[in-house]
Amino acid sequence: MGYVAIKGGGKAIAGAEALLDYLRTEQGETGLPLDTHTIETQLRYLHSRVMSEGGLYHPTLAALAIKQSLGDTLEAAFALRAFRSTQPRLLESPLLDTRNLRVVRRISSAFKDIPGGQMLGATTDYALRLLKMQLLDESPEQFRAIAKAWLADTPQTDIPDTFPKVLDALRAEGLLPEPQPTTGTPFDITREPLVFPVPRSAALSTLARGETGSLLAIAYSNMRGYGDVHPTVAELRVGYLPVLLPHPISGELIEAGEVLITECEVVAMYGKAEKGQKPTFTLGYGACFGHNEVKAISMAILDRALQNGQAGKPQNPSEDPEFVLLHVDGIDSMGFCTHYKMPHYVTFQSDMDRLRTTQQQQPEGKA
Repeated sequence: MGYVAIKGGGKAIAGAEALLDYLRTEQGETGLPLDTHTIETQLRYLHSRVMSEGGLYHPTLAALAIKQSLGDTLEAAFALRAFRSTQPRLLESPLLDTRNLRVVRRISSAFKDIPGGQMLGATTDYALRLLKMQLLDESPEQFRAIAKAWLADTPQTDIPDTFPKVLDALRAEGLLPEPQPTTGTPFDITREPLVFPVPRSAALSTLARGETGSLLAIAYSNMRGYGDVHPTVAELRVGYLPVLLPHPISGELIEAGEVLITECEVVAMYGKAEKGQKPTFTLGYGACFGHNEVKAISMAILDRALQNGQAGKPQNPSEDPEFVLLHVDGIDSMGFCTHYKMPHYVTFQSDMDRLRTTQQQQPEGKA
């Protein structure tokens, strides 16, 4: 690919960047800048998506990325991931047990009653999709009154921080296989290229920072019939997971903080059992940074579908590890798509020359 230098191009590029910054402040003297805390709290689903796809749990920088990209999720995730690549790796956490999740939302579509009870939390699942016109003229006083009213009307309750897993009950009944012990070092997609076949840890890592829409689209193809996974959500959990790190002197694990995650475990119809063993349900798993339930469910469905593909020849695109894992990363996809806006003068000149030559060599009146 060849590029041609254009006189004055540097000034034009600088002017384009300045214009983009102007659009962010277009309101002029009456406008107020968005602060990162407002983005983090009032655009929390957008904020969660950028942290997840950027592969970095840093709420303040994720909000900054949204602010400077004018809300473009792909650009914001790109900026966040680019920043992450400049930072040294100081420590690695051990495997974290999500049973220790400080739950803020927990549901199961598999059972009406689950140990510890269903906990709806904050969700739009049961709301009508109608525009709230009153928000067009929402005053600061009305805005602050919402939180005051909610706190005043909510009774004090003693809710446990953690809940038992629904899967434990299925395993106790023998309907799910026992979890396999983790062996070896998990695949690091930030340092190693994907060379197929890849271990499940590589697939889960790739899906965890994949683009939400890409995961949903491929998982949807499986749901509609291009696949045989019709899952049931055994448990969907949103909460804060304690992060444990070794103490620099004693080496003892200590809690260094917590991260907001969404976790989903789906069960699907059983397949063929090994000789001498009883059939069981199969399991798909999804987890990602922030509050993003669509992504976690889509990831769990694809994890289950990819297990089909790894067990034999993939029957559908959603079961093909190479097809799925190389096409769900939003930053990779965006980069390839937007590079077509860059100069392609040399290659297009070649295309035109070949077409002209072909036209000249073709006799008139013949197709």
